[in-house]
Amino acid sequence: MSSATSGKSVPTYIDPTKPSIARVYDAFLNGKDNYEVDREVLRGVEKAAPEAKDLAVENRAFLNRACRFLAQQTDITQYLDCGSGLPTAENTHHVVQRIEADSRVVYVDNDPAVLAHGRALLEENESTFFVAEDIFEPEKLLKNDVVRSELDWEKPIALLQLGTLHHYTGESTRSRKDIMRAYTDTLPSGSYVAISHFLDPQDEYSETARKMEEMFLHSMMGSGTFSTRGELLELFNGLELVDPGLVRCPDWWPDGPQLKPLNAAQRCIAGAVGRKP
Repeated sequence: MSSATSGKSVPTYIDPTKPSIARVYDAFLNGKDNYEVDREVLRGVEKAAPEAKDLAVENRAFLNRACRFLAQQTDITQYLDCGSGLPTAENTHHVVQRIEADSRVVYVDNDPAVLAHGRALLEENESTFFVAEDIFEPEKLLKNDVVRSELDWEKPIALLQLGTLHHYTGESTRSRKDIMRAYTDTLPSGSYVAISHFLDPQDEYSETARKMEEMFLHSMMGSGTFSTRGELLELFNGLELVDPGLVRCPDWWPDGPQLKPLNAAQRCIAGAVGRKP
């Protein structure tokens, strides 16, 4: 049994023999809260694209830029962050509360390791909340007592689904589009939805995208679907996309000029922010 930190004991609520989506992302981001089984997934995807870690890096950068946009350019002061994952240096509440100190953030996840870290978030910030729910069961999640009481559903809310929907594996019973429709139908007018997702760019990089997908799907994690731009646009049905629309994550309001060409992984993750009329 190997952990990221030599000699680190394994909490009883964690199974180190099975990869976790949150811990795999942590491994992609060079974090310390992962195990050998999680790093095996990373190494497998790196066989398809050596730059695979940039999938997680660009996803995190998109989260930061989207949150800065929402906090600076809209009247949003409340956020529902679905599938929040393990904490990093810049979590949603860090970004938005730096701009709007009164912003409230409800994080949602059902990974045991994430839940444990979530308790620490509750202690450090009185405007940050954490609930244990399945983000792919929106009706149940939206009835959660904390979600209902700590967010004002008479005012606009920002819903974040960043790096989450490509891990949904229940397409045979309910589509990702149906899941997002359940969320957006409930959101008040003026709300925003931010989504990032693995992309099949349908160009010379499609083969790399599908190879990464195969590695994800055939790993012990068993999830990580790459979708076309058309398929991703369906997730924003009924929403008005904020300029520049659905683009590769590095192209969504970058922090500066792109001097280096994008690598294969950077071309295989897309994101957008939409507003509910």
